[in-house]
Amino acid sequence: MKKRAIRAGVLALSVVGIWGWAGGRMLAQGFGPDSDSLLGGAAGRRPMTFADLQRIKRVSDPQVSPSGRWVMFSATDVDLEKNTKVNHLWVVPMAAPVGDGAGKADSSPNSTTLRVQNDKQKSGADGKLKDGADGPVKGGRERQVTFWKDGESGGRFSPDGRQVAFVATDSATGLSQIFLATWDDAAGTLGTPKRLTNVSTEADGVVWSPNSQRILFASRVYPECSDEAAWLDEDRCNKRREDAAAANPVKAQVFEHLLYRHWNSYLGPKRSHVLVVSAADGNAVRDLTPRRDIGDAESPTFTLGGPVGYAWAPGSEEIAYVTNVDLVPAASTNNDVFTLLLDDAGARPRKVSTSMGSDDAPAYSPDGKYLAFRSQARATYESDRFRLMLFDRLAGTTKELLPKLDRWVDEFVWNPVNPEICFTTADHGGERIFCTYPNVGDSLFALPGKGEYGELQFAALKDVGYELVATKMTVESPSAVVALIRGDVKEFADREIASVSSQITTTEVRLTHLNDDLEQHLDLPKMTSFTFSGAEGAPVQGFMIPPPKFDVAKKYPLKFLIHGGPQGAWGDAWSYRWNAELMAASGYVVVMVNPRGSTGYGQAFIDGVNGDWGGKAYVDLMKGLDYAESKFSFIDKTRECALGASYGGFMANWILTHTDRFACIVTHDGMFNPASAYGTTEELWFNEWEFRRIGEVAPGQPWRYAAGPIANDPFRKWSPMLSIQNAKTPTLVVHSQRDYRLDVSEGFQLFTALERLNVPSKMLYFPDEGHWVLKPQNSKLWYETVGDWCDKWTKTNLYAPVAAPAKGGAKGKVAARVAAPVVLATPPVATIAAPADADAASDADLPQRAVGAEDFTVAIGAPQDEVKLGSDAKVTIALRNVSDHQVAFAHRPGANNPEFSYRIEVKDAKGHAVALTAYGREALQHQQEETRMVEYVQPGKAAVQTAHLEKLVNMNRPGRYTVQVFRKDAKSGTVVRSNELTMNIVP
Repeated sequence: MKKRAIRAGVLALSVVGIWGWAGGRMLAQGFGPDSDSLLGGAAGRRPMTFADLQRIKRVSDPQVSPSGRWVMFSATDVDLEKNTKVNHLWVVPMAAPVGDGAGKADSSPNSTTLRVQNDKQKSGADGKLKDGADGPVKGGRERQVTFWKDGESGGRFSPDGRQVAFVATDSATGLSQIFLATWDDAAGTLGTPKRLTNVSTEADGVVWSPNSQRILFASRVYPECSDEAAWLDEDRCNKRREDAAAANPVKAQVFEHLLYRHWNSYLGPKRSHVLVVSAADGNAVRDLTPRRDIGDAESPTFTLGGPVGYAWAPGSEEIAYVTNVDLVPAASTNNDVFTLLLDDAGARPRKVSTSMGSDDAPAYSPDGKYLAFRSQARATYESDRFRLMLFDRLAGTTKELLPKLDRWVDEFVWNPVNPEICFTTADHGGERIFCTYPNVGDSLFALPGKGEYGELQFAALKDVGYELVATKMTVESPSAVVALIRGDVKEFADREIASVSSQITTTEVRLTHLNDDLEQHLDLPKMTSFTFSGAEGAPVQGFMIPPPKFDVAKKYPLKFLIHGGPQGAWGDAWSYRWNAELMAASGYVVVMVNPRGSTGYGQAFIDGVNGDWGGKAYVDLMKGLDYAESKFSFIDKTRECALGASYGGFMANWILTHTDRFACIVTHDGMFNPASAYGTTEELWFNEWEFRRIGEVAPGQPWRYAAGPIANDPFRKWSPMLSIQNAKTPTLVVHSQRDYRLDVSEGFQLFTALERLNVPSKMLYFPDEGHWVLKPQNSKLWYETVGDWCDKWTKTNLYAPVAAPAKGGAKGKVAARVAAPVVLATPPVATIAAPADADAASDADLPQRAVGAEDFTVAIGAPQDEVKLGSDAKVTIALRNVSDHQVAFAHRPGANNPEFSYRIEVKDAKGHAVALTAYGREALQHQQEETRMVEYVQPGKAAVQTAHLEKLVNMNRPGRYTVQVFRKDAKSGTVVRSNELTMNIVP
């Protein structure tokens, strides 16, 4: 459920935003007009929408030029209409040292944030950067430098500063290859790119040799082809296998071992290998991890955005790489670090790591004395503490560098001129930076700064020396590239990390500003941290975000977010999948709690969830919500929804079956039946660790515990399925076909049980997604569906109560009436036989407006007014916007589902309502649970759907029938009726 190297800031999904309209409520969801024109909130700011989230350029992967004058980085653009994400390379001048007037300091006591001015006053008239005596003018504008249609990634400067290598698609073959372009360091520009590699199995992951003569890269090859002595023969072998597989109409696969699929794809016969190529001409390609050395294993091993699994020694004569050669990789986390001498024809790999857990992220010290890497001590436990290890290359010995540090080393980087390592670690909802000196004992120095830092690089800053460049994000701001200029060292006692003895004062300079224009229009409320006593009295941290335009005197519905992992964490970080600010933007208070198992609070806190999935973590969550309700009086306890994905999805299922305190639940990719999940997951080590009995060494396997009592069987003890009969809360189930971490069958089982138990439920199924919903248009549907589900059961936004005028007219008293969905208030399949509830009230009981004041009209027509009995009796329905503004049209996804958009009345010749079909009755019964989406009809435009009457009502006798369609106005609740249509059914 959790994958190593996944930060909490990038876990999963987001929801919708709203804005108010005079005289009513409107659900925006980011699909209306240009949201930049819809200003509001404090200082002219407005709530964020989904469209805003898609507009944001996603900044990552900063790389400092060898001169220290430039930073190259990646920026990803999302095109919702094209359903694409395209990445390009950009450059920005390095920050100026403190005191040159490049920026303005903030008031932070220990950390000064400087904003490099993004104007043209220091540029030429054409906006291009101008060079001064000391290099590029400080404060210049970032610029895009690559323009491939399909994008580019992995830009890397050659160590000699003359070239840039990157990966892009070769237009001639459609394959990803490595390209080289000359680099003009004075101007900060690239020359014309030329293809370097021509590998039939593609190339990725550029790492330059320190002497700039060779490049390491990765490619998925056929292992048996690596038995060939020469690369040309190996590549021809790969090409033949590729062509044969493409031409073969049979796509069946034969499995002979586990881990036959991983994350979101089947592995097939190919494996990742590390290769090397000459940077001069693309020749001298060599497979450095052939089958004779690593067997059927992969190198580098699979990772989701984690550290690179191979590195060069400073002399360019040796490499280090990561692989796992255990016989059953599906049950093993035992990645190991190997080294290999490249220029010795008889050299064989040398294993330098000794841990039974995972060893990864090798990085040589600049002087060549050491090889540092991360290491976990315990076998098969992917969430053990990542220690920082130092291998002495001459002595052949290994030591842990910071044995007293009770935090994970998430990533690290060597200072190129000093024996210093800086690294990041999760701590109390942030990702902080620390530095240590391998030759100065157990030293640990903290850098100040709030938020999540990552992708560390050292940079040469003029008159300052080597300092740090990183990406930084907060819950209120997406990732940007920053420069960190260190100052004085002061004594510092960190109350949470006892081994920290000193703090280095830091000036922070923000280098990139691609999203400034958008951010300045958004109302992104501040996050508040709180601490409470959880299970067994342990201190537990939580966070609260209020909605935009917050009024402490009002009551707000609540979204209670549960993170995945379970070894993950909420905190001060931006997300493109679970964006807490976007969830709050639609009028909700957002509360997040880091229960037992969360990272950033020490390894014992993490281990507290092992074998105890529904125990202490559940108590922590419920106590955290109790505390938030008592502390924040503006939370409406009667309108709370719990939402979680991955482990959060399991916990949502556990909550569903163990409490009815919530108005609704959203469970995404959650475990429902642990016993069946064991047999359908790919990373067996995870379940075998997490569901083994506490204190046991043997792996947790369902059959080992099946004969014993439930209390001694974690698979049954922590099974939501075995308590599903207790479920009462309306539940939205989300799952994807290509999720191999938690198979889609888990979602199907839950949805089946809920339907059979008559618990209000629906399921959102993605056939083309994995554990994460990544495609832009799929994300759009996810936001619509999840947002609508929360709104519906908390009576928020489109579902909020409306005030109906008394029948005595305008002078009478106004009586408040709680309505069901305002836009979809009427039952979808309409007959006089509808249930006697608020939605089936007569027209006289519904709010009315003067004729002609409605925002839209409804008209129906029929392709044929005479239809043969048993044939398709079709009616077209057109909702036309007759106002001067856009109109929200809420309906069930799909082009033709009017039974979920309108009330459809069908009467026979005597004026009697025609009985519903089985489909019609079911649709009517489940109308409140059906998925709705909102799109907008522009002035003068129409939304057209087709109703198939024989599908909805029993028109099984010849005769004359009349049809009329109506629905409510979204703003006023007025019933808008169509014309009446006559249809003759003939024998």
